[in-house]
Amino acid sequence: MNNERAGLAVPSTQLPEADEQVKVPYASRLYRGYVLAILTIVYAFNFIDRQLLVILQEPIKAELGLSDTQLGLLTGFAFALFYVVCGIPIARWADRGVRRSIIALALTVWSVMTAVSGLANSYTHLLLARIGVGVGEAGGSPPAHSMISDIFKPGNRAVALSIYSIGIYIGILLGFALGGWIADTFGWRQAFFVVGLPGVALAVIVRLTIREPVRGWSEGAVKSSITTPPMMDVVRLLWSRKSFRNIALAASLQAFIIYGIGNWLPSYFLRNFDLSLSTVGAWMALTTGIGGGLGSFFGGWTADRFGVRDARWYLWIPAILTFFIVPVLVMILTSGSVTIALLLTAPFHFLSAAYLGSVLAVSHSLVNARMRALTSAVLFFVLNLIGLGLGPVCVGMLSDHFVSRGLATPLASALLICGVIAALWACLHYVLAANAIRQDIARLGK
Repeated sequence: MNNERAGLAVPSTQLPEADEQVKVPYASRLYRGYVLAILTIVYAFNFIDRQLLVILQEPIKAELGLSDTQLGLLTGFAFALFYVVCGIPIARWADRGVRRSIIALALTVWSVMTAVSGLANSYTHLLLARIGVGVGEAGGSPPAHSMISDIFKPGNRAVALSIYSIGIYIGILLGFALGGWIADTFGWRQAFFVVGLPGVALAVIVRLTIREPVRGWSEGAVKSSITTPPMMDVVRLLWSRKSFRNIALAASLQAFIIYGIGNWLPSYFLRNFDLSLSTVGAWMALTTGIGGGLGSFFGGWTADRFGVRDARWYLWIPAILTFFIVPVLVMILTSGSVTIALLLTAPFHFLSAAYLGSVLAVSHSLVNARMRALTSAVLFFVLNLIGLGLGPVCVGMLSDHFVSRGLATPLASALLICGVIAALWACLHYVLAANAIRQDIARLGK
């Protein structure tokens, strides 16, 4: 098996002669870097607005009189349901339309709805505002993933997508740090206003400064000549690939850890140790932002380094790193030391973040350029429905159950059980996906 077939292959039918290349802004490395940077900042705003509720959930719980199950629904299922349902048609639109404009519109919607969250005076009002955030954010990632795959070659794609994914951890860092400080100083409602509204200005920058790339430009296309297949044809193609089915399940379980465990860690520290909201916010900002950002880049960089020779490394690497989540999580929840537990949240987020760039890159290698936004949306549909939708609410429900049983450490027990099961289960699906990935990539050119 040659290197092209073993790694992420480029279909030869899409490669014109060098003198046929059209002069476009993306021929400039500087412009490619600028667009990646802007898209990463947009993704950071996505997660500032999404995760702000996580650091604010304890004062919101106290003021509105909510249960852990209701909090889990707010941060998980209610958001995720509308996020994934709207994600499919928006991704379909992105595979046909101008992705730059879709991203700008989506950013405007979720930013305004984040600000509206600060006006909520009941659980229902806050729930509706969070649904609005979910609808807006559904239009962020799939179009951006498609654009990045069009402007970065297959051998550099996992790194580019991993850099984009660092936006998650920049957003969490700023959301935790700003949210905790603003809530302690001015109240939780003001935090939503301060964080939400600047996104509207960023949307204008996206609309005016980013050019729409040619579909498949990184693979040599000079015009968007690839037709967009029917949506169900794409879904059937993906479902027919054993590798993609297992990738989706593995990524979903990884997201279950990130959202189910990560969303509840601030509450775990606030309930079990004598810490203020701003202190926990600062710690979570640093350990999540720095640890997760480094992990995201490391996972993509390592996958591109080894995956160019053998595509199975794109899945073996997240499998290995996910396995080590188990001992780290056990130490966080059982050490009894607030210092040890807080410090270990950095490697926890490093390990849990290292999957996304390689998973996206290898998923895009299974389809052509007009299928990539929808491929991301299908992946995120499963990932967010299981991970974001069920993760926080499962932990919350299990915690409420342990409270009713009189367990001394209800939330810690729920986190430990859910986290260990999800990590080991994810490893299994990564390995199963790796076993099929080379054959499935080879089928693209046939």
